[in-house]
Order: sequence, then C-alpha cells, then structure tokens
Amino acid sequence: MKKERKILVYKDYFLSFYRSLDAGAQRKIDYVLDVLKVQERVSERFVKYIREGVYEIRASHDGNIYRAFFIFDEGNIVLLLNGFQKKSQKTPSKEIKRAIELK
Repeated sequence: MKKERKILVYKDYFLSFYRSLDAGAQRKIDYVLDVLKVQERVSERFVKYIREGVYEIRASHDGNIYRAFFIFDEGNIVLLLNGFQKKSQKTPSKEIKRAIELK
C-alpha cells in the first residue's frame, strides 16, 4: 500500500463507545485500526465484510469481544460508525441496520 489510510469519525457514535472502554480494550482497538491503516489486505480475524459496503473491526480483550462498523470512502479513508460489545455468536441485526442507516 502506498499511503496510510486516514481514520475519520462520523459524529460521536464511535468515540462515545471507545471512551467507555477500559484502557486494554482501547489498545486492542487501536492495534486493529493501525493494521487497517497500513495493510492492503487484513485478516478476517480483525476485519469482516458485513453487507452493503459496511465492514466491522473485530477486537477482543479480557474475554470480551468488541466490534465497530466502518465504511471505506474513496478507497483509502475509513469512516467509523457505531461500536458495541458483542455478547453472542451472531452480530446483532439491529446493530447492522443502524450501521447501514448511518452509512
């Protein structure tokens, strides 16, 4: 990849979620975002395509699973939408719907 992607945040959805996390969980999310900024291809362990142009970053810390939705804009800019702590195997459809609406 030639240049680093920029991380842009839409409104306060992601930042509110991020600030509510403990420092360890924030570090894990920061790590995934750093990988996403510079890697052309990212493992599904960290990033997964959901649908309709919406992706999720995936981070786990201390037995908890965290997700945050994003989209690519103009191929090299990542917009973070909403985030949540995952409590079941399947990503909640209401969270996916919300991300698609925000997109």
